[in-house]
This record gives sequence, C-alpha cells and structure tokens, in this order.
Amino acid sequence: MKKILVVGNGMVGFKFCEKFVEHQDNKGFKIMVFGEEPRPAYDRVHLSAFFEDQDAKALEMAPREWYEEHNIELITDERITAIHRSSKKITTTKDLHYKYDYLVLATGSAPFVPNIPGIEKRGVFVYRTIEDLEAILAFAKDLRSEQKGEIKAAVLGGGLLGLEAAKAVLDMGFEPHVVEFASKLMPRQLDTRASKVLQEKIESLGIHVHLSKATNRIMGEDAITGMEFGEYDKIDVDMLVVSAGIRPRDELARTCSLEMGTRGGIIVNNKMQTKDPEIYAIGEVALYNNMIYGLVAPGYDMAEVAINQILGNREIVMKDDIDMSTKLKLIGVDVASYGEPFMPVEKGYSIIYENKTKNLYKRINVSHDGKTLLGGILVGDASDYNMFHQIYLNGLPIPEDAEELILGSRGEGGSSFGSVADIPDAAQVCSCESVTKGDICCSITDGGCTNLGDVISKTKATTGCGGCKPMVVDLINETLKSLGKEVKETLCEHFSFNRQELYDLIKINKVKDYDEAINLFGEGDGCEVCKPALASIFATITMETPNRQVGIQDTNDRFLANIQRNGTYSVVPRIAGGEITPDKLIVIGEVAKKYDLYTKITGGQRIDLFGAQLNQLPLIWKELIDAGFESGHAYGKSLRTVKSCVGSTWCRYGMHESVTFAIDIENRYKGLRSPHKLKGGVSGCIRECAEARGKDFGLIAVEGGWNLYVCGNGGATPKHAQLLAEQLDEATVIKYLDRFLMYYIRTAGPLVRTAPWLEKLDGGIDYLKKIVIEDTLGIAEELELEMQGLVNKYECEWKQAIEDPNMSKRFKHFVNVDDTDDNLVFVPMRDQKMPKAWS
Repeated sequence: MKKILVVGNGMVGFKFCEKFVEHQDNKGFKIMVFGEEPRPAYDRVHLSAFFEDQDAKALEMAPREWYEEHNIELITDERITAIHRSSKKITTTKDLHYKYDYLVLATGSAPFVPNIPGIEKRGVFVYRTIEDLEAILAFAKDLRSEQKGEIKAAVLGGGLLGLEAAKAVLDMGFEPHVVEFASKLMPRQLDTRASKVLQEKIESLGIHVHLSKATNRIMGEDAITGMEFGEYDKIDVDMLVVSAGIRPRDELARTCSLEMGTRGGIIVNNKMQTKDPEIYAIGEVALYNNMIYGLVAPGYDMAEVAINQILGNREIVMKDDIDMSTKLKLIGVDVASYGEPFMPVEKGYSIIYENKTKNLYKRINVSHDGKTLLGGILVGDASDYNMFHQIYLNGLPIPEDAEELILGSRGEGGSSFGSVADIPDAAQVCSCESVTKGDICCSITDGGCTNLGDVISKTKATTGCGGCKPMVVDLINETLKSLGKEVKETLCEHFSFNRQELYDLIKINKVKDYDEAINLFGEGDGCEVCKPALASIFATITMETPNRQVGIQDTNDRFLANIQRNGTYSVVPRIAGGEITPDKLIVIGEVAKKYDLYTKITGGQRIDLFGAQLNQLPLIWKELIDAGFESGHAYGKSLRTVKSCVGSTWCRYGMHESVTFAIDIENRYKGLRSPHKLKGGVSGCIRECAEARGKDFGLIAVEGGWNLYVCGNGGATPKHAQLLAEQLDEATVIKYLDRFLMYYIRTAGPLVRTAPWLEKLDGGIDYLKKIVIEDTLGIAEELELEMQGLVNKYECEWKQAIEDPNMSKRFKHFVNVDDTDDNLVFVPMRDQKMPKAWS
C-alpha cells in the first residue's frame, strides 16, 4: 500500500483528503495528515465568527471521527522539521520519522509581520489562527479589568484580512482604527473611487481609517500604548492586530533544496509537482506562474490536480489563467471584483455608476467594441455579481448599450442581462467547490434534491466562501419550476421555513428568544438575514423592544437611531399627527442648540436632529423624555408617522377633525414592529393635504364618515393606496385597521412593504376585503385581540434604555475617553452644519 503524507491540515489540506476519499480510484493508498495546531482543520474564511460564541468546534470542517471513518491518520500538535528526499522521509519536532511514497505540502502561509521597532511588545497580535483569537480575547479581558476608560485597538493593514480583523475589534466593543500604508483600502481589489465608497461606509459604522501611514515604531514600555508615524503624527492605542499580508510557509522546502521563488513560495508546474516529482505543493505555499494565490478556490483546484496526478490521471492539470474574482461581505458591506477590475486604456473602457448617498459603486469594464464584459467592481450592492461573473467567464453576450448592465433598460427598470437560464450547463457556479450549473440542475432532476439544503449536501455548493449562494438559489427555483414543482421560499439556509411559518412556530411554541428558535427550528449560528427577521417576529408577537435581544438587531435598531453617512446618528422624537406645543418646540430647539445638531422638518411632520455622536444619544434622549417626548421609531421597521392636515379644526374645507383622529391612530400603533416600515395619513377632505393615498394606510374624510385606503407607498416605486372600505365611523376604521395590519404582519415576507405584499396576495384587494370586512377566514376577532394585546404592552424603548445602566453601556462603544471624535469634520451650511464631503 502506497503512503501519502499531507503536511498541513488547513482548509486546502483537508480538501485534498476529502476529494481523495471521494475519488473512485483511491484504493491502495494510506493517508497521514500532520497539523501543527491542536485541532482538526477549521474554516479560516469565517474565522471572525469565533468572536461571537468562542465555539471552535463550530468552525471545524470535519470532526476527528471523520478522519477515522475514512482511514486517515490525523496527527495534530506536531510540526514537521525536515524532508529527506533521498530516503523519502520526514522528521517531526519529536524526532519521529515517517516514510512516504508521495508528499503533499499544504503548509499554507503565515502572517507577515513588518520589522517595526517595538512590534514584540505585549498587546501586539497577529490574526490567523483560533489560538491567535483566544490570545486577543484574553488580553481584551485583562484590559477591561485594568481600565475604566474606552479601549482603542488598531489593525495594521487595510486589506481583506485587515478589515475582517477590524470587524472583530468592533464586535468586541473597542474603538477600532485601521492603519494602511497605501493610499486606499483594499488596494489590490478596488480602484480609488470604490475604496472611497467602502471607506465612508465603514467609517459610518465607527471604524476610524488612517491611510498612507508608515509606522515608525510601536510606543510603550512593556505593553503597547500607541503607534508613531512621524514626529507629530501618532495615535494612542491599547492593542494592535497585525494583518499586513501573508508569507508562504515554505521553510520545509529549504531543508531539502526544492526550488523556491525569489520572494518565497515553492515553485510548482501545472501538475502541482515541485522540483521533485513525488513532492507536491498546493495552496498558499505553492508558487504557480510566479503567483501565490490567497483564495480558497485556487487551492481547492490545486488539491484536485495533485490527486489526479497521484492517481495517474495525467491529463488533469491547472489552468494557466486562474480566476481571482471574489465576493465578500466586509463589516456588513458587499464588496466584489471580477475579471479585470482595473482597466488599462488599451484593453477597453469603463462605465461607472456611483451613488454617494447610498454608498453604492458599480464599475464595469467593456472591450472597445462594446461586446465583451472584461471585469468590474461592486461596492455596497453586489447582488449582480454572480451574473456578471458568469457573463465574464463564459463570454455571454451583453446589451448593445453596455450601461444597461448596471442601470437597466431605459424606461423598463431593472437589469437587462438575462437570467440563470441563459448560463451554459458547463459554467462553474461555485468556484470554491468546482460545482457547475449542470451539477446543480442534475442534483434536482436526477438526484431528487428539492431544496437548498439537499443541493448543498449533494454538491457542496456554497460551502466555501458562500458568495455563489444567490445564484444557486435562483438555479434551484428555476429548475423546480421547469419540473412543475412548487418553489418554497425559505428565510435563509439556517431556517427551512418562510417568515409566516416561523411566526406561527414561534407563537404556538411560545419561544422566548433567538437561541431557542434556532435550536428548535433551525441549524447553525444564523446570519444577518435571519437574525433581524426573527427580531421583528418576536417584537410583533410580544411587543418586545430591541433592548431585549440587542445581538440580533440590525445597526439602526441596536442603537435606536439611524446612522448617517459620517458615522453620526439622527434623533427623531415622536410628534403624533404633526401636532406640537410651543413649549415642546422650544425643548427641541434647546436640545439641538446644546448638542450642535442640524435640524430639519421631515415629510412626516416631525423634526429630525442630525449629527449626534453615539455617546450623546442617551443624554439627548433623557432631556427629550423628561420633556414628555417618546421615541419616534424613525430607525425601525415599525410605524413611523401618521400625517394629518388641520382638518375641520381650522380649515374651511375640512369635513372631519383629522388631527385628533391622526393623533389617536398614531398613539395606538406607536412602537408596532412589522415586516417593513409603516406610514399613515389622515386627510380632512378630498383635497388630500395629508397625502393619505400615498401611505400604507390612509383616511380621507367624506360625507358620512371616512374612506379607508391601504397598501400605498412613496419612495423609489410609488404606489397609490387602494380603497378598502367607504364611509366608516371611527370605531370601524380602528377595527378594520387592526385586522389589516395584523394580517399583513402575520403573512408578509421580511422587508416587504404593504404595496408589493398586496400585489402578491392571491385575489388582491378583493381578497383582502373578504378577510378584513367579511371575515371569510373567521379570524377577525383573533386579529383584533392580538393587536389590542400589542397596544397594551407598548413601552418607549428609549425610556427603557436611559433608565437601565446595562442597556446604556452599548452607546459607549466607539467614543474616545474625552467623549469626542476628532475624525468628524463638518462644514457650515445656512447657519447650521453638514458633514464635510469627500475631497
């Protein structure tokens, strides 16, 4: 029996083992795997998830039992020190010797640590292994016990890994600083404008960015106290995480005279063979075509090639042109690049779309004849990445007017570059696992798969970086539809239920929190899709506020405020129906003046205060609540406002008292959480000054009562509300609104407003009338009782937050000790201020 020794038990080393045992010609071989870490292989791509629950086993790619089941001997906590090519042996740190027939080097890479004076000080860490993260957490715990002030942590490096580390620092509750030598973030993947968009977005989350900084020395005696860039240029920090790139772990090659690159890496041919044909190198240690490839997908391909070469399938070799396209979510921001992200003038031209208010940047690079997509960059919204990537890889045709790829067809809206059905079966959808469109479709048509979970189990698609998931889901749905099968929408891969089903399950089973829900009905640890969705469900069942389960809220709900483009927050107190006394107006003015806030009257008839720093929010809200104000929920998927005209109180055309009714309605439904935001309007006559027909629900006074309209909205795709009932008295209006809103809350999908919900509702407005007015489902009384229960449980969440010291702690995560942020820059504007624009 021939023996294969695999040195390195990272993701690529594990993939070699996994692919080998799946290969049909694997008989007659024995595999031994050596890893210098004390645990089996784990997922480094999602390493930052360790900070959430410190569960190392959740990151394991397979337990130890898997190795045993497949007759693979796994030796952990053991480093190989030498290779003896003449005797075909390796030596370990324990001076043990092992013979091999084939040796596979999958030693990966190590963090590059610049030679900066003081880099050895206590409090300086690298970001590569679980042990590194455990050391960071232990040091952070000590810092918290020693210091009363705010703790600052810097990350050296503004690339992919550096920004991941910054997110980890942010999640630990420290004030994060990213220090980058280059003049922009992610210099290898993004152009200058894309990097600016990313920078502004992450700065809005409280991460400070320092560009074009060369660190001269690490300050401090025994432990780090700061970083010095120049004589008068330095920052004070309590901890430093170095993430300044990688270097191949190629030291073993030096022990046996294998050929090396000038900057490191073991030189291999297209068969993954080194200078010695029985020694292979794969992953980040391999230098192929003078390149080190730092993505998992090329490493997995290298593992596949090495296996086939060992098994005698000589025709399987590495491609010369390796695709380095990638899609990631960095600190909650979509970032993607594919093909040729930077377009030389001689190759083609670029079309760029940029929306600074939404932190969006899209660039496509097209050949001079306008017929070929050569590459591009996406920041802020990468939903089109998978299709763009397939067009690039497979040379699919693009619109005659190439700008339609990112802007949509004129007058039609949306993209105009086809669907997943246009992709050839041979197209690689999941590059990490080399899964084609044909593999996915066949797993359904021939393999009996019926959902995403089945397809993942069958093909392993989406199990690498996860960037292909949207396209995989589209392919599954399209294939099921072509077979005449029902396509079931699920919340995400962690729950095989839709929002409506989860609502019922949580309610019926009296589930108390997210952890219990995922244990009972889901799998894994959850994601940014299901956590806020379940937060909404819990709120709509129990009227709990975001203060109860802070960890599953999105950023705005977590801090009970809308974050603005410069990282400050807005404050919007409730002004029900738009009515306010002079005394309360004075309070708002005094608060705005005291905290130097920009003030603006909103379209919903209330006053928005901009420019508050996170630590100021509790102070501002205490003054407002003491004056009788409540949260306006401008940050939540909840009732925002009920707009009114002055009605019959003042207007000579007014038919009914619209202000009082609007105030009553707003106070009834204030704090009500829903799948998306809700807005209402009450107009005192058909002149419609409150724009009631542009709201989720609206009332217009007529002879004999009120006409009730539902499911309208403004925004990017405005919809007129539709007439639900006519000439109603006020009690009937409330009754119908209770039923309508509760039915919407129960049945709508996440982030679906009332207008698109009604469009998808079988039978449309006529069916809704039968439910709300005729009670054909027999649930009207139940809906009313549920709504009354929520109304009775209302609490102002800002009042909760300022009265509970534990709740207030989260508003001090990102401020300096002296409660100021020197990175915020404002400029004058009409006797007020605004954030400084980009230079």
